[in-house]
Amino acid sequence: MSNPRADRVRDVAKLAGRPARLKTGRFVAEGPQAVREALLSHRANVQSGGTGVVLEVFATQSCLERLPELSDLAADVSLRLATDEVIGAMATTISPQGIVAVCRIQDYDLDEVLASGARLIAVLCEVRDPGNAGTILRAADSAGADAVVLTSSSVDIHNPKAVRSTAGSLFHLPVVTGVEFDFLMSAFRAHGLTVLAADGYGNVDLDRLQDESAIRCLAPAHTGSDDDGPAAASGAAPGASQPRLENSTAWLFGNEAQGLSDAQLADADYRVAVPVYGRAESLNVGTAATVCLYASARAQNR
Repeated sequence: MSNPRADRVRDVAKLAGRPARLKTGRFVAEGPQAVREALLSHRANVQSGGTGVVLEVFATQSCLERLPELSDLAADVSLRLATDEVIGAMATTISPQGIVAVCRIQDYDLDEVLASGARLIAVLCEVRDPGNAGTILRAADSAGADAVVLTSSSVDIHNPKAVRSTAGSLFHLPVVTGVEFDFLMSAFRAHGLTVLAADGYGNVDLDRLQDESAIRCLAPAHTGSDDDGPAAASGAAPGASQPRLENSTAWLFGNEAQGLSDAQLADADYRVAVPVYGRAESLNVGTAATVCLYASARAQNR
């Protein structure tokens, strides 16, 4: 393909906009890392009898010569050679890396995800920045979370910037989108998950929870807490029952500017603060999410 103004090129370029993604159920992954992970997921799905993720790939000759494994991975999808100008017209980055893939948006059902025995879930509540959303999804993947959920008012995770920020993790775990918060909480309760709200003003200290989890691991006879499930009220005062990080958990992460709303905090079983030992006022939501998810992952994998 050599004409950057061809209709097919324009159709791919339109997927940078939400209306086209909603209409077609497709999105674009750009760059070798994202496309590689998309193709690996595609192959795994097809081999297990599922539906493939990747619909077509466009790449420059120089990209395929530099990264020949991409040609091998794309053996069972439509792979078309394109000029740098065509890739530039399809991509949204200033300096495209020579390859884009048109992918199918995968729909996941929340109840099915929970019924599969999910033990660690990251929830994005009104997270609007695509970079932060992608960072949290990547952190959830790295921590071995079972799923990521975005509430109905959060950013579109298939936004090109969000897709790039996930560094391919978008293709590694179920991502449930457009869920109403009240329905989400009911589903968590029904499946016995403890709901922890990441809150800088929370009265449960994350470091203390990690210490207690380690004590229970090293000395099983020491319980450290009589509480195995959700508390009746939001939050926990010092000395009161504490959540167990090793239990099945859903973490709530709030909007970049306002954090979690009062109603969302009230619906959580506990409000957990990441201690700040330096002079920073607070942590970026992506950083806080990484710390919280790894704390749970560490406890669950001991």
